[in-house]
Amino acid sequence: MENPEADTAALRRLRRAQGQLTAVITMLETDRDLREVVIQLAATSHALHRAGFKIISERLRRCILDEQDAACDDRITEKELEELFLGLA
Repeated sequence: MENPEADTAALRRLRRAQGQLTAVITMLETDRDLREVVIQLAATSHALHRAGFKIISERLRRCILDEQDAACDDRITEKELEELFLGLA
């Protein structure tokens, strides 16, 4: 079961992070103020984390819904799920 809206939301977040990372690189190349660089870098990091959580939660939702109807192809153990979430922390 696919959810194009959720995929689009995750891609939108990743593209935003990509733009922010490009801005950080440009800021470093042009020797911008450290405070501005750190603020932009923090925004990039936040956008990536949000995208990661969005991707994981959507895949989990799909798996739960699929499991109600049929076998889920993306079986994941509780330990693997914990590791995925901790990997984003």
